[in-house]
Amino acid sequence: MADRETLAVYAARAAEYAKRFGQTKPDLHLLAFLDALPEGGRVLDLGCGTGKSTAMMKAVGFEADGMDASPEMAAIAAEQNDVDVQVAAFDQLEAEELYDGVYANFSLLHAPKSEISGHLLRISRALKTGGHFHIGLKTGKGEARDKLGRFYAYYSDAEITRLLNDAGFDVLHRSFGAEAGLDGTVAPWIVLLTRKVR
Repeated sequence: MADRETLAVYAARAAEYAKRFGQTKPDLHLLAFLDALPEGGRVLDLGCGTGKSTAMMKAVGFEADGMDASPEMAAIAAEQNDVDVQVAAFDQLEAEELYDGVYANFSLLHAPKSEISGHLLRISRALKTGGHFHIGLKTGKGEARDKLGRFYAYYSDAEITRLLNDAGFDVLHRSFGAEAGLDGTVAPWIVLLTRKVR
């Protein structure tokens, strides 16, 4: 189940979020993810927010589905990016061997650590064997709320790699960096490109 306080923040700041993170071109991580997929493949943008990345995937020929727990973000996705988003939480993902790729870019960090293994297994089940999974997370320890009240779970490289391996993924590439989020705080992050091997 999605965190209510986190959803309330996104409801109140959806327009601000869309304006601040309204990039018009795919970044290097999205390009690397798409390059790993078969041409015209089917992709799930899990926690797609305003649907900007979903729209970019569609624009280059992929069949892209958007899923997000925030109705307000989904409304912006439809209005601004012509993306029809399924409003649902991570634990409502029910697809089986449907997708060539799942893109979870800084969305699963809002899930409690006690739930992450189940979410990764659902993502694995939704992917075809050999499918690719992109995940972006903030690095650190434990769980906390940011200055806006959003819930975050933080991971080390070793911790998330172990969880991914346990769920049947091999890590193909990892990137590290730091960036200011919606609350203005610069935080370190990790992005991993993985493949489902079992």
